[in-house]
Amino acid sequence: MAERVVKMPDIGEGITEAEISEWLVAVGDLVAEDDGLVEVLTDKATVEIPASVSGRVTWRAGEPGDRLAVGAPLLKIEAEGDEALASEPESAPEPEYAAKPDAAEPPEPEDTEIPEAEPEREGAPDDDRGDKRPRPSGRRRGRGERVLAAPAVRARAADLGLDLAEIAGTGPGGRVTHSDLDRRLRAAPMAERTGTDEITETRIIGLRRRIAEQMALSHARIVPITIVEEVDVTEVERLRAQMNAERGEDRAKLTLLPFVVRAMIAARSVAPVVNSRYDDQAGLLRTFEAAHVGIATQTRKGLTVPVLHNAEGRSIHALGAEIARLAAEAREGTLGRAEMTGATITVTSLGPLGAVATTPIVNHPEVAIVGVNRKRMAPVWDGRAFQPREVMNVSASFDHRIVDGWDAAQYIARLKTMLETPALMFA
Repeated sequence: MAERVVKMPDIGEGITEAEISEWLVAVGDLVAEDDGLVEVLTDKATVEIPASVSGRVTWRAGEPGDRLAVGAPLLKIEAEGDEALASEPESAPEPEYAAKPDAAEPPEPEDTEIPEAEPEREGAPDDDRGDKRPRPSGRRRGRGERVLAAPAVRARAADLGLDLAEIAGTGPGGRVTHSDLDRRLRAAPMAERTGTDEITETRIIGLRRRIAEQMALSHARIVPITIVEEVDVTEVERLRAQMNAERGEDRAKLTLLPFVVRAMIAARSVAPVVNSRYDDQAGLLRTFEAAHVGIATQTRKGLTVPVLHNAEGRSIHALGAEIARLAAEAREGTLGRAEMTGATITVTSLGPLGAVATTPIVNHPEVAIVGVNRKRMAPVWDGRAFQPREVMNVSASFDHRIVDGWDAAQYIARLKTMLETPALMFA
C-alpha cells in the first residue's frame, strides 16, 4: 500500500482558499473511490470533495472552521492496490468541482417508537447474545463504516452534541434521519441543569462566520441612510386575493413579496442608481439594466440571500414561483453557486413576525435594500372620515456615498405609489 495525499482543489472563479465546513470521514475510516471526504465552504456554496482512490484515512488537516489555501494538503489515504500513487502528480491539473448542492434527505419512515440499540460488543455476533430484548429496525454499521446522514441531520446532531456513530439509522441503507435523532433525545433526555454559572461557548464557523464577516464589511464600508414610509396595501392585497382565487391548479398561491419585487423594479425609473453595485476599492459604480433581486431568507444555519436573476422579465406568477423555489432550496441547503451571487438590490421581510419598522443593512457591494414590515389594520383619513385600511411600513436603506437623499426619497415615494395603486405595476 502507498499513501495518497488529497489536496484542496482549485474550485475556480478566483477562489484562493476554502473553509472546512464538515468532515464526512474520520481517521481510520475505510473509504471507497468517489465517497465524500469533506465539505468545504466558499462564498456560501458547499463543495463536497470526493475520494479519488479507495483506502483508509490516515490523516486530516484541521477542524471545521479552519481555512486552507488551494493546493494545501487536505487529507491522506493509505491507498489500496499496487497502482496507488504516493502523492498526486505535481504536473497534473487539479480536478474542477462544481458547487454541489446538499443532497435532499429521503422521506423518513413513520415515526414509531424504536428501542435504542445497545452497544456492540467486539467479537460477539448480534445473534449470539444472551438477552432477548427488542432490537431496533435500523441497520447496524460495521466497524470503520461511514455514517450516512444528510448535511442537515449532521448539523443538527452537532448542535445537540450527539455522536451519529452511536445512533442506529432507520433510513435507506442505514441512513440516520431526523426521527432517529428525536428518538435518541427521548431515550436520553438532557440532564437537569443546576446552578446559574453555566456558560456555553460556540465557535463561529461556516455560514454564520460568513454572515458575520459580510455584516462587518457592510458596516465598515457603507455610510447608510434609512427611510421609513407607511404604505396602504389594501388594494394590492385585494388584487392578490382575487388573483389567488382565479389561479389555475398548476399555480401556487401568491404572497405579497412578488408584488413588492414588481414594485421595486418599476420604481427604478425615478432612481436607476438604486440597482447598482459599487466597487469602492476600484472607485467604479456598475448600474444594471437587469434586476437581479436578492431574497433574504432565514434558514436553520443563518440568513442566506439567494438571487432571483432577471426579475424584470418575469410575470407576477413567475416571480412568486421563483421566490418560493429559491427560499425552499435555501432552507434545504441545495442552492448552487450561481443562485447565490450577483444581486443588484435586495429585499428582506420578517413576515408576520416583522416589527413596525426596521433598519435593514445594505449588502455590500449593493447600494440599496428594501425591508418589508408587519401589516396591520389602522384608521386612515380619506378626506371625509376615517376608514379601516391595511397598512405596513416599508424600510429602505441606501449607501449614502452613492444614493443621495433626494434619489432615495423619490424611489420610496414611487414604490409607495406602485403598491397603493397596483394597476401601475402592469401599465
